[in-house]
Amino acid sequence: MANTERVEAAYYTREGDVYVCGLCPHRCRIAPGQYGRCGSRRGDEDMLVAYSYGKVSSLCVDPMEKKPLFHYRPGGRCFSVGSIGCNMSCRHCQNYAISMLPSGKKRTTYKSPVELTSMCRREGQDAMAFTYNEPVIWYEYILDVKKADPGLKIILVTNGLICEEPLRHLCKVTDAMNIDVKGFTDEFYMRICGAHLNDVLKSVAVAFSEGVHIELTYLVIPGLNDSEKEVRSFCEWVRDSLSCDIPVHFTRFHPDNEMTDVQWTPLETVLECRRIGMSVGLNFVYVGNTLSDEADDTYCPECGNVAVRRLGYLVDAGGLDGCSCARCGRFLYMVRRRQPR
Repeated sequence: MANTERVEAAYYTREGDVYVCGLCPHRCRIAPGQYGRCGSRRGDEDMLVAYSYGKVSSLCVDPMEKKPLFHYRPGGRCFSVGSIGCNMSCRHCQNYAISMLPSGKKRTTYKSPVELTSMCRREGQDAMAFTYNEPVIWYEYILDVKKADPGLKIILVTNGLICEEPLRHLCKVTDAMNIDVKGFTDEFYMRICGAHLNDVLKSVAVAFSEGVHIELTYLVIPGLNDSEKEVRSFCEWVRDSLSCDIPVHFTRFHPDNEMTDVQWTPLETVLECRRIGMSVGLNFVYVGNTLSDEADDTYCPECGNVAVRRLGYLVDAGGLDGCSCARCGRFLYMVRRRQPR
């Protein structure tokens, strides 16, 4: 199905002959006939258009742990959907085929919000994850998907690059986020991602303050963001600015896109990052893009009980009683799916 109707973008002003987008901190100035940096905003003569509205590039039913979300419905699944475009330009992006190619070269299928939510329900899912490319630039579409099915749980796997006002509005319809903190220096963000660190940290803090379930992913890239000082600073920021209970995932880098000359992250490096996180007082620190005997399991920080055991995407939550430790009752920053009576 093709969509012939244009959808007006949210958060923009017009200054003379150009539109100034206010969705993310780039604040692109877009003339008629041009696109914003993310590829999802197009200037027409009469308005700024949400160009990617309803354009679907990818669909899949995924384990929650793939997002990764270890404390949101552990062992559950979600209907995952991706579009096109991104407001960062990460040199190592593994999904560059949908996030970075020129807008006209990306193959998509149009799905209305009703069509998409119906597909989700037919797959037996009540949670939808916007992922694969950057979801915040699909802003208008996500809001309309929620309107089409108010009972649907909404998950965002995001880089966190969005202005505060639209983010707060988006948080009102979002149940969980995995937010990438890609490094912990502005120099890294500018050189590798084309963005600023503080803009992302502000978004993490806003989402947390709005009561959204958040988990953080830090992709560890050898020689670029893996120093002990940088990793420790990140972990201390999570502890001091958010909570010791926020789950943190240190994941292994693999060569891709413009960074095929950089080696895989050694397993010992991500395990050391985990040790650093635990040493500063973080309670739930995991490693990703690898299998580990212990670093994927959830331990109760109070009594040491193994609350959730994981092997890849195989999950045993037998050590939980609801959202708490089955042994001592300590709340483990969990969200569980309610079972029908």
